[in-house]
This record gives sequence, structure tokens and C-alpha cells, in this order.
Amino acid sequence: MTPIKFGTDGWRAIIAQEYTVENVIRVAYASAMWVKKNYPQPKVLIGYDCRFGGQLFAETTAKVMCANGVKVFLAEGFVSTPMVSMGTKHFGAGLGVVITASHNPPSYNGFKLKSESGGPSSPVVIAEVESMIPDSVEVSMVALSTYEAGGLLEYVDLETMYVDLVRKNFDLDGINNSNIIVAYDAMYGAGQNVIPQVLKSPILLHCDYNPSFKGQAPEPLDRNLQELASLIKNSPHNVCGLATDGDADRIGMYDEDGSFVDAHHIILLLIHYLHKYKKMTGKVVVAFSVSDKVKKMCRQYGLPIEVTQIGFKYISEKMVKEDVLVGGEESGGIAVKGHIPERDGIWDGLILLEFMAKTGKTMKQIIQEVYDVVGSFSFDRLDLHLDESLKQQIVQNCKDNKYKSFGNYVVQRVEDIDGFKYHFNDDEWIMIRASGTEPLLRVYGEASTKEAVTALLQSAKKALLG
Repeated sequence: MTPIKFGTDGWRAIIAQEYTVENVIRVAYASAMWVKKNYPQPKVLIGYDCRFGGQLFAETTAKVMCANGVKVFLAEGFVSTPMVSMGTKHFGAGLGVVITASHNPPSYNGFKLKSESGGPSSPVVIAEVESMIPDSVEVSMVALSTYEAGGLLEYVDLETMYVDLVRKNFDLDGINNSNIIVAYDAMYGAGQNVIPQVLKSPILLHCDYNPSFKGQAPEPLDRNLQELASLIKNSPHNVCGLATDGDADRIGMYDEDGSFVDAHHIILLLIHYLHKYKKMTGKVVVAFSVSDKVKKMCRQYGLPIEVTQIGFKYISEKMVKEDVLVGGEESGGIAVKGHIPERDGIWDGLILLEFMAKTGKTMKQIIQEVYDVVGSFSFDRLDLHLDESLKQQIVQNCKDNKYKSFGNYVVQRVEDIDGFKYHFNDDEWIMIRASGTEPLLRVYGEASTKEAVTALLQSAKKALLG
């Protein structure tokens, strides 16, 4: 039987290869056993996004849960990961399940676990569930209508709950009555129905149901969002761009010139707005791959900062236990104080639209406010698709400290919290890390300008591949 391992953010595999009904049953059974072991009245909330087979796999999971005496709240239709996290907390479920592979290519699906606190399950819980996955399991697949009639299954409208929460927490009239024109790219993902309900006349891209994502991995990176960028560049109006990934927990944005605003800038903008304008305080928690400019801003504002391993579950753990203002990852997953301890691309985007509406400033102008504090910078990432032997050899070279320079860039110091970060000076660094869910090596880089970071990454690529 296929061994099943959870990566940085759930179990993910290729549909009809490792990701099968039989294997989903195994993972669902382990999840049911875990929640029964830890809760005298076990309850689980289940949702699925827009990927192929989502409803089938979610209903299969629900049948396994109900067959084992676990009360199930099942989302009506596709939903985002933040909606499932919100619902898990709202309904007092001991565990949440999202059938999603997030930003992975369309051939993948996955199984994320959520905690009763409204964020990702902790690494300890995930390890416990993983250890309980049986080699095989027999489950009687009774019709869901039978469980619904018996009160063991309840359908819930998470999207309406989420939209109501947005309306209570944002000055939507202020945003809608401002001069901001928003272009929103859902990337065919689960956030597609929310923005049209809360914003007045947004320009919508890829806000329809397409489980193949037109063959494009729904990850909100500049290279995947060129249609949105082109729309903004060719518009006669000042348009602000917002994009979310397949399960709408990650964010990407564009300024009025059609220039991409990455997660590092968004994290800095959120800290700046929440602290300087809204007078909120708390610790900032970021993953290892995030810009060092965040440390500089926190020093300027007197905010404590902590750096974690990569994987939002590490950040969420801190948010549950401590007073955290902003927690974020390089990949666009960012959570903020006053909401669930979960990444939420739509929520983050609305905060920045509110920032612009209240100040009357454009995206470029609020970014300049950040640069006035920490200085300008540019970040980029290369995804190197390599055969496994070469990937492992590069990782081993990093462990053996064999890289003393990358072309003309001489290494001054190395950090290895999760991957290997090579610092060349105060403003330039690269980081090398093997993906936990895909066959690739990621190389991250930061420098003072876009041209400088491009040159830096190309030197790194040449040094790594020869």
C-alpha cells in the first residue's frame, strides 16, 4: 500500500495515481480515529475547493467519519480554506478537513487538516494522524442522506457565513465609494464568488468553475498572472490588482502600473497599516524565506519578531498561543490579528484596499511609505525542476558547506533554520530549499533592485547547475 506522508501543508498527490478514493479513505479513517480519541463528542467540518473530484473526495471523507460515529458538518458547494478554518472554529469541531492541493498543478489534489482554533493543525497533531493511517481499511459506504436523516450529517453554508464576517469587519462603503477600481483574478479558485458580493463593480478574471485551471497551477505569482498585469497596464484608469490561489488562502497584488506586489511587500504593508494607522501591537512571526526588511521594520516600530520554519502551521501555532499582529510566508500566505489564525488572501487584500481608501493613496504611494521606513528592495524566486539525484546532491553540498561563493557574490554568513540562506551583505541574499510537495528546488533571492536580484539568481543558478 502507498505510504502517505504529510508535507509542509497537508498530504498532496497526483489524482488517480496516489490520490485515490482508497487512499483518501485511509487518511479519513486516521483522522476519524484521532478526533474520537481526543474528543468525547467528536465533530469534524469538511470542505472542498474547485479541483477535480473535490466533491467525491469530500463526500467519501464524510462517509468514513459518519460510519465511525463522528458528527460531520459538510460545506455546501466549493469553499476556500479560510472558510473551512472559520467554520471549524464556529461549529466547535475538533478537526477541519479541506480537500485541496492549494497552489499545486491541476493534476494534484490534497487533504489539509485544520484545528479547533481556526488555523492549521499543529505539527504534533499532523504527526499523530499520519502515524494512525492504516495500510488498508474496510468502511461501509452508506448514503449521506441516511446520515443526514439520523442527525450525524449537517450541511452548512460557509460562504454566506464568511461574506457576513467580511461585511462586519471592513468599511466596504468606504472602499466602494472611493476611486479604487479593483481587478480580481480568482485563478479559477474557491474565492471566485466572494469579491463580487462585497465590492462594487470589480473587474473579474477567471471567476468561473474550471477544475483544470486551464492547465495553469493556481499560484498567485507574477509569471502566472500576466493577463491581470496586462489588463492593468492597458487600462486608462488607476486599477489595483488582487489575485488569490486555488483555495484562496494566498495573495498576490498589482499596483496601478501593472507591477507585481509580492508577499514581502504585502507583509510590510500590513504591519505598517495595522501598527502606524490602527495603533495595533503584537509580535510579528514570519517564515525563514521572508525578506529581512521585516526585521528592520519591526526594529523601527519596537515590535518583537520571530522567524520560524517554512510551513504556516508553525506560524499558526504561535498565533494561537501568543499576541501576534501579523504572521506570514514568502508564498503569499498571511494572517492578521483580529481574524482567525489562518492565511486568508481575500481578507488581506481587503485590509490593503481599506488602507488605500482611508488615505486616498494608490498602491504605489502606500508602498513608498514602507520604503521610507525600510528602504526599497526587490525579491524573486527560481523554481528549478531537477531529477532527484541532482536535487539531493545540491542539498548535500549545502549541508557540507561547499558553497563559499556564487559567481562574484561571496558568502558572508549562512543561516539554516529551514533550507540554507546565504547572505552576501545587508541587502543581498539567496536561499536554497527543496520543495516538500513537488519535485523541484527553490532558489529565493533579494537585492536592492529587480535587475540586481535577477543577476543574483542567475549567478546562483549557474553555480548550482554548472
